[in-house]
Amino acid sequence: MRIVIAPDKFAGTLTALEAAEAVAEGWRSVDPAAECTLLPLSDGGPGFVEVLHTALGGTLVPAEVTGPLGEPVAARFLLVDRTAYVESAQACGLHRVPPDRRDPGATSTHGVGELIARAVDHGARTVVVGMGGSSTNDGGAGMLAALGAAPAGTLRGGGAALADLDAPVDLAAARERVRGVRLVAATDVDNPLLGEHGASAVFGPQKGADAEQVRFLDAALARFAEAADPDGRLRRVPGSGAAGGLGYGLLLLGGTVESGVSLVLDAVGLDELAASADVVVTGEGSFDSQSLRGKLPHGVARTAARHGVPCLVLAGRVAVDGAEAAAAGVTAAHSLVESAGSVQAAVERSGPELRALAARVASDWKR
Repeated sequence: MRIVIAPDKFAGTLTALEAAEAVAEGWRSVDPAAECTLLPLSDGGPGFVEVLHTALGGTLVPAEVTGPLGEPVAARFLLVDRTAYVESAQACGLHRVPPDRRDPGATSTHGVGELIARAVDHGARTVVVGMGGSSTNDGGAGMLAALGAAPAGTLRGGGAALADLDAPVDLAAARERVRGVRLVAATDVDNPLLGEHGASAVFGPQKGADAEQVRFLDAALARFAEAADPDGRLRRVPGSGAAGGLGYGLLLLGGTVESGVSLVLDAVGLDELAASADVVVTGEGSFDSQSLRGKLPHGVARTAARHGVPCLVLAGRVAVDGAEAAAAGVTAAHSLVESAGSVQAAVERSGPELRALAARVASDWKR
Protein backbone atom coordinates (compact mmCIF):
# COMPACT_ATOMS: atom_id res chain seq x y z
CA MET A 1 0.00 0.00 0.00
CA ARG A 2 1.28 3.45 -0.98
CA ILE A 3 0.51 6.20 1.50
CA VAL A 4 1.27 9.90 1.09
CA ILE A 5 1.48 11.56 4.51
CA ALA A 6 1.06 15.31 4.06
CA PRO A 7 0.22 17.13 7.32
CA ASP A 8 0.53 20.74 8.43
CA LYS A 9 2.01 21.47 11.85
CA PHE A 10 0.04 20.72 15.03
CA ALA A 11 0.45 24.23 16.43
CA GLY A 12 2.20 24.30 19.78
CA THR A 13 2.96 20.58 19.86
CA LEU A 14 4.37 19.09 16.63
CA THR A 15 6.07 20.46 13.55
CA ALA A 16 4.76 19.22 10.24
CA LEU A 17 7.77 16.91 9.90
CA GLU A 18 7.29 15.51 13.42
CA ALA A 19 3.62 14.90 12.68
CA ALA A 20 4.42 13.15 9.40
CA GLU A 21 7.01 10.94 11.10
CA ALA A 22 4.59 10.02 13.90
CA VAL A 23 1.88 9.02 11.43
CA ALA A 24 4.34 6.97 9.37
CA GLU A 25 5.66 5.14 12.44
CA GLY A 26 2.15 4.36 13.61
CA TRP A 27 1.01 3.14 10.19
CA ARG A 28 4.09 0.96 9.67
CA SER A 29 3.63 -0.65 13.09
CA VAL A 30 0.48 -2.24 11.67
CA ASP A 31 1.50 -2.50 8.03
CA PRO A 32 5.31 -2.86 7.82
CA ALA A 33 5.19 -3.21 4.04
CA ALA A 34 3.46 0.15 3.56
CA GLU A 35 5.30 2.56 1.27
CA CYS A 36 5.05 5.85 3.16
CA THR A 37 5.99 9.10 1.43
CA LEU A 38 6.44 11.88 3.98
CA LEU A 39 5.44 15.31 2.73
CA PRO A 40 5.37 17.87 5.60
CA LEU A 41 3.52 21.02 4.55
CA SER A 42 2.99 24.67 5.45
CA ASP A 43 0.52 27.26 4.20
CA GLY A 44 2.97 30.14 4.63
CA GLY A 45 3.20 30.23 8.42
CA PRO A 46 5.83 28.62 10.64
CA GLY A 47 7.66 25.87 8.77
CA PHE A 48 7.24 27.51 5.35
CA VAL A 49 10.96 27.80 4.59
CA GLU A 50 11.79 24.34 5.96
CA VAL A 51 9.08 22.67 3.87
CA LEU A 52 10.15 24.42 0.68
CA HIS A 53 13.82 23.70 1.30
CA THR A 54 13.01 19.99 1.59
CA ALA A 55 11.03 20.10 -1.66
CA LEU A 56 13.09 22.50 -3.75
CA GLY A 57 16.60 22.38 -2.39
CA GLY A 58 18.33 25.73 -2.75
CA THR A 59 20.42 27.63 -0.24
CA LEU A 60 19.38 28.61 3.27
CA VAL A 61 20.80 32.07 3.99
CA PRO A 62 21.11 33.03 7.68
CA ALA A 63 20.29 36.58 8.76
CA GLU A 64 20.07 38.27 12.14
CA VAL A 65 17.11 40.66 12.07
CA THR A 66 14.97 42.71 14.39
CA GLY A 67 12.41 40.70 16.32
CA PRO A 68 8.84 41.79 17.05
CA LEU A 69 9.81 43.66 20.23
CA GLY A 70 13.03 45.12 18.86
CA GLU A 71 15.41 42.40 20.01
CA PRO A 72 17.81 40.69 17.57
CA VAL A 73 16.63 37.26 16.40
CA ALA A 74 18.18 34.60 14.18
CA ALA A 75 16.28 33.97 10.96
CA ARG A 76 16.96 32.63 7.48
CA PHE A 77 15.47 32.71 4.02
CA LEU A 78 15.60 30.21 1.18
CA LEU A 79 17.20 31.18 -2.12
CA VAL A 80 16.35 29.02 -5.15
CA ASP A 81 17.92 30.44 -8.30
CA ARG A 82 16.66 34.05 -8.21
CA THR A 83 13.58 33.42 -6.05
CA ALA A 84 13.73 33.96 -2.30
CA TYR A 85 11.25 32.48 0.16
CA VAL A 86 10.84 34.45 3.37
CA GLU A 87 8.95 33.20 6.42
CA SER A 88 7.56 36.28 8.14
CA ALA A 89 6.99 34.38 11.39
CA GLN A 90 10.74 33.94 11.77
CA ALA A 91 11.01 37.72 12.21
CA CYS A 92 7.71 38.64 13.86
CA GLY A 93 6.02 35.38 14.87
CA LEU A 94 3.83 35.07 17.94
CA HIS A 95 6.18 32.35 19.20
CA ARG A 96 8.85 35.07 19.47
CA VAL A 97 6.87 36.89 22.18
CA PRO A 98 6.50 35.52 25.74
CA PRO A 99 2.82 35.13 26.68
CA ASP A 100 3.03 37.85 29.33
CA ARG A 101 4.38 40.37 26.78
CA ARG A 102 1.95 39.78 23.93
CA ASP A 103 0.67 43.14 22.75
CA PRO A 104 -0.19 43.62 19.04
CA GLY A 105 0.00 47.36 19.58
CA ALA A 106 3.73 47.14 20.35
CA THR A 107 5.05 44.46 17.97
CA SER A 108 6.59 45.35 14.61
CA THR A 109 7.22 43.76 11.21
CA HIS A 110 10.55 45.61 10.89
CA GLY A 111 12.50 42.34 10.73
CA VAL A 112 10.45 41.15 7.75
CA GLY A 113 11.61 44.19 5.81
CA GLU A 114 15.18 43.39 6.78
CA LEU A 115 14.78 39.83 5.46
CA ILE A 116 13.36 41.15 2.18
CA ALA A 117 16.26 43.58 1.85
CA ARG A 118 18.81 40.80 2.47
CA ALA A 119 17.11 38.62 -0.13
CA VAL A 120 17.26 41.41 -2.70
CA ASP A 121 20.92 42.00 -1.86
CA HIS A 122 21.55 38.31 -2.59
CA GLY A 123 20.15 38.74 -6.09
CA ALA A 124 16.52 37.69 -5.66
CA ARG A 125 14.20 39.04 -8.34
CA THR A 126 11.14 37.39 -6.82
CA VAL A 127 10.53 37.39 -3.07
CA VAL A 128 7.72 35.19 -1.76
CA VAL A 129 6.73 36.12 1.79
CA GLY A 130 4.98 33.35 3.71
CA MET A 131 2.34 34.77 6.05
CA GLY A 132 0.86 33.36 9.21
CA GLY A 133 1.61 33.04 12.91
CA SER A 134 2.45 36.73 13.30
CA SER A 135 2.39 38.70 16.55
CA THR A 136 1.85 42.00 14.77
CA ASN A 137 -0.92 44.39 13.79
CA ASP A 138 1.03 47.19 12.13
CA GLY A 139 -0.18 46.92 8.52
CA GLY A 140 3.34 46.12 7.41
CA ALA A 141 4.48 49.58 8.49
CA GLY A 142 7.59 48.25 10.22
CA MET A 143 8.50 46.28 7.11
CA LEU A 144 8.14 49.44 5.03
CA ALA A 145 10.34 51.41 7.44
CA ALA A 146 13.09 48.81 7.18
CA LEU A 147 13.05 49.31 3.41
CA GLY A 148 13.25 53.10 3.69
CA ALA A 149 9.70 54.44 4.16
CA ALA A 150 9.21 57.53 6.31
CA PRO A 151 8.55 58.61 9.01
CA ALA A 152 10.60 55.57 10.04
CA GLY A 153 10.35 56.13 13.81
CA THR A 154 6.55 56.03 13.82
CA LEU A 155 6.25 53.27 11.25
CA ARG A 156 8.50 50.88 13.13
CA GLY A 157 6.86 51.55 16.50
CA GLY A 158 4.09 48.95 16.22
CA GLY A 159 0.38 49.12 15.49
CA ALA A 160 -0.47 51.55 18.28
CA ALA A 161 2.11 54.11 17.12
CA LEU A 162 0.28 54.47 13.80
CA ALA A 163 -2.41 56.45 15.59
CA ASP A 164 0.13 59.28 15.85
CA LEU A 165 0.68 59.67 12.11
CA ASP A 166 -0.01 63.28 11.15
CA ALA A 167 1.50 63.43 7.66
CA PRO A 168 1.52 61.31 4.50
CA VAL A 169 3.70 58.20 4.50
CA ASP A 170 6.58 58.56 2.05
CA LEU A 171 7.03 55.24 0.25
CA ALA A 172 9.44 56.44 -2.46
CA ALA A 173 12.64 55.02 -0.95
CA ALA A 174 10.99 51.69 -0.06
CA ARG A 175 9.61 51.28 -3.57
CA GLU A 176 13.01 52.10 -5.04
CA ARG A 177 14.64 49.52 -2.74
CA VAL A 178 12.56 46.75 -4.34
CA ARG A 179 12.30 48.19 -7.83
CA GLY A 180 12.26 45.38 -10.39
CA VAL A 181 11.55 42.76 -7.73
CA ARG A 182 8.33 40.76 -7.80
CA LEU A 183 6.83 40.58 -4.29
CA VAL A 184 4.30 37.90 -3.39
CA ALA A 185 2.29 37.59 -0.18
CA ALA A 186 1.66 33.86 0.22
CA THR A 187 -1.51 33.47 2.26
CA ASP A 188 -4.93 31.87 2.15
CA VAL A 189 -6.45 34.46 4.45
CA ASP A 190 -8.93 36.63 2.52
CA ASN A 191 -9.53 39.29 5.16
CA PRO A 192 -9.32 42.98 4.20
CA LEU A 193 -7.24 45.41 6.24
CA LEU A 194 -10.04 47.12 8.17
CA GLY A 195 -13.45 46.57 9.72
CA GLU A 196 -15.27 43.67 11.32
CA HIS A 197 -13.51 41.16 9.08
CA GLY A 198 -10.19 42.99 9.13
CA ALA A 199 -6.81 42.31 10.69
CA SER A 200 -7.52 43.87 14.11
CA ALA A 201 -10.99 42.41 14.67
CA VAL A 202 -10.29 38.87 13.47
CA PHE A 203 -6.69 38.28 14.49
CA GLY A 204 -6.03 40.86 17.20
CA PRO A 205 -7.61 38.81 20.01
CA GLN A 206 -5.38 35.83 19.11
CA LYS A 207 -2.38 38.08 19.71
CA GLY A 208 -3.47 39.50 23.06
CA ALA A 209 -5.83 42.37 22.22
CA ASP A 210 -9.05 42.94 24.19
CA ALA A 211 -12.17 44.49 22.65
CA GLU A 212 -11.11 48.06 23.43
CA GLN A 213 -7.66 47.57 21.95
CA VAL A 214 -9.13 45.95 18.84
CA ARG A 215 -11.13 49.14 18.18
CA PHE A 216 -8.09 51.32 18.82
CA LEU A 217 -5.84 49.27 16.54
CA ASP A 218 -8.41 49.24 13.75
CA ALA A 219 -8.61 53.04 13.96
CA ALA A 220 -4.80 53.26 13.95
CA LEU A 221 -4.63 51.10 10.82
CA ALA A 222 -7.29 53.30 9.20
CA ARG A 223 -5.12 56.35 9.94
CA PHE A 224 -2.11 54.58 8.43
CA ALA A 225 -4.11 53.64 5.34
CA GLU A 226 -5.22 57.25 4.85
CA ALA A 227 -1.60 58.36 5.09
CA ALA A 228 -0.22 55.67 2.79
CA ASP A 229 -3.03 54.95 0.31
CA PRO A 230 -5.53 57.84 0.22
CA ASP A 231 -7.70 56.40 -2.56
CA GLY A 232 -8.48 53.37 -0.35
CA ARG A 233 -8.27 50.73 -3.05
CA LEU A 234 -5.60 48.46 -1.57
CA ARG A 235 -7.06 48.27 1.93
CA ARG A 236 -10.05 46.38 0.49
CA VAL A 237 -8.05 43.76 -1.41
CA PRO A 238 -8.68 40.23 -0.05
CA GLY A 239 -5.60 39.21 1.91
CA SER A 240 -4.53 42.75 2.75
CA GLY A 241 -5.35 41.94 6.38
CA ALA A 242 -3.10 38.86 6.46
CA ALA A 243 -0.43 38.72 9.18
CA GLY A 244 -1.77 41.80 10.93
CA GLY A 245 -1.92 43.75 7.70
CA LEU A 246 1.51 42.74 6.41
CA GLY A 247 -0.30 41.80 3.20
CA TYR A 248 -1.33 45.46 2.88
CA GLY A 249 2.26 46.62 3.29
CA LEU A 250 3.37 44.35 0.45
CA LEU A 251 0.52 45.58 -1.74
CA LEU A 252 1.73 49.16 -1.15
CA LEU A 253 5.04 48.12 -2.70
CA GLY A 254 3.33 46.70 -5.78
CA GLY A 255 3.12 43.12 -4.49
CA THR A 256 0.40 40.57 -5.12
CA VAL A 257 -1.50 38.14 -2.91
CA GLU A 258 -1.36 34.48 -3.91
CA SER A 259 -2.50 31.23 -2.32
CA GLY A 260 0.12 29.90 0.05
CA VAL A 261 -1.48 26.45 -0.05
CA SER A 262 -1.41 26.27 -3.85
CA LEU A 263 2.17 27.52 -3.94
CA VAL A 264 3.38 24.89 -1.49
CA LEU A 265 1.36 22.01 -2.96
CA ASP A 266 2.70 22.80 -6.43
CA ALA A 267 6.26 23.05 -5.11
CA VAL A 268 6.19 19.68 -3.36
CA GLY A 269 4.51 17.90 -6.28
CA LEU A 270 1.49 16.63 -4.35
CA ASP A 271 -0.62 16.19 -7.49
CA GLU A 272 1.77 13.66 -9.01
CA LEU A 273 2.30 11.84 -5.71
CA ALA A 274 -1.44 11.63 -4.98
CA ALA A 275 -2.11 10.20 -8.45
CA SER A 276 -0.10 7.08 -7.63
CA ALA A 277 -1.17 6.70 -3.98
CA ASP A 278 -3.66 4.31 -2.42
CA VAL A 279 -4.49 6.75 0.37
CA VAL A 280 -3.47 10.28 1.37
CA VAL A 281 -3.25 11.27 5.03
CA THR A 282 -3.22 14.89 6.16
CA GLY A 283 -3.77 16.68 9.45
CA GLU A 284 -3.37 19.77 11.62
CA GLY A 285 -3.99 20.90 15.17
CA SER A 286 -7.65 21.80 14.71
CA PHE A 287 -9.77 20.57 11.82
CA ASP A 288 -12.67 23.02 11.89
CA SER A 289 -14.74 25.29 9.66
CA GLN A 290 -11.67 27.39 8.85
CA SER A 291 -9.97 24.25 7.54
CA LEU A 292 -12.65 24.02 4.86
CA ARG A 293 -12.01 27.58 3.66
CA GLY A 294 -8.82 26.90 1.75
CA LYS A 295 -6.45 25.74 4.48
CA LEU A 296 -3.96 22.95 3.85
CA PRO A 297 -6.11 19.89 4.67
CA HIS A 298 -8.75 21.19 2.26
CA GLY A 299 -6.15 21.65 -0.48
CA VAL A 300 -4.73 18.18 0.14
CA ALA A 301 -8.21 16.61 0.13
CA ARG A 302 -9.17 18.33 -3.12
CA THR A 303 -5.97 17.11 -4.76
CA ALA A 304 -6.62 13.54 -3.64
CA ALA A 305 -10.23 13.74 -4.79
CA ARG A 306 -9.19 14.76 -8.30
CA HIS A 307 -7.50 11.39 -8.60
CA GLY A 308 -10.21 9.39 -6.83
CA VAL A 309 -7.89 8.68 -3.89
CA PRO A 310 -9.26 8.51 -0.33
CA CYS A 311 -8.08 11.25 2.03
CA LEU A 312 -7.91 10.77 5.79
CA VAL A 313 -7.51 13.59 8.31
CA LEU A 314 -5.80 13.01 11.65
CA ALA A 315 -6.17 16.18 13.71
CA GLY A 316 -5.73 17.35 17.26
CA ARG A 317 -9.43 18.09 17.38
CA VAL A 318 -12.19 17.64 14.83
CA ALA A 319 -14.96 20.23 14.83
CA VAL A 320 -16.72 19.49 11.54
CA ASP A 321 -19.30 16.82 10.93
CA GLY A 322 -18.97 13.97 8.48
CA ALA A 323 -21.11 15.59 5.81
CA GLU A 324 -19.05 18.78 5.82
CA ALA A 325 -15.84 16.80 5.68
CA ALA A 326 -17.11 14.62 2.84
CA ALA A 327 -18.17 17.68 0.84
CA ALA A 328 -14.57 18.91 1.10
CA GLY A 329 -13.20 15.60 -0.21
CA VAL A 330 -12.31 14.08 3.17
CA THR A 331 -13.07 10.38 3.50
CA ALA A 332 -12.83 10.32 7.31
CA ALA A 333 -11.53 12.59 10.07
CA HIS A 334 -10.09 11.29 13.35
CA SER A 335 -9.56 13.30 16.55
CA LEU A 336 -6.41 13.00 18.64
CA VAL A 337 -8.25 14.39 21.67
CA GLU A 338 -10.92 11.70 21.45
CA SER A 339 -8.33 8.99 20.89
CA ALA A 340 -6.11 10.15 23.77
CA GLY A 341 -9.05 10.65 26.12
CA SER A 342 -8.42 14.30 27.00
CA VAL A 343 -6.99 17.55 25.70
CA GLN A 344 -4.21 17.36 28.28
CA ALA A 345 -3.09 13.92 27.13
CA ALA A 346 -3.26 14.96 23.49
CA VAL A 347 -1.06 17.98 24.16
CA GLU A 348 1.41 16.44 26.59
CA ARG A 349 1.88 13.21 24.62
CA SER A 350 1.13 14.45 21.13
CA GLY A 351 3.79 12.38 19.34
CA PRO A 352 3.03 9.01 20.97
CA GLU A 353 -0.71 9.63 20.84
CA LEU A 354 -0.58 10.52 17.15
CA ARG A 355 1.42 7.35 16.46
CA ALA A 356 -1.18 5.32 18.34
CA LEU A 357 -4.04 6.97 16.47
CA ALA A 358 -2.34 6.32 13.13
CA ALA A 359 -1.89 2.65 14.07
CA ARG A 360 -5.60 2.31 14.88
CA VAL A 361 -6.59 4.01 11.63
CA ALA A 362 -4.20 1.80 9.66
CA SER A 363 -5.61 -1.31 11.33
CA ASP A 364 -9.16 -0.31 10.37
CA TRP A 365 -8.07 0.62 6.86
CA LYS A 366 -6.54 -2.81 6.22
CA ARG A 367 -9.72 -4.68 7.03
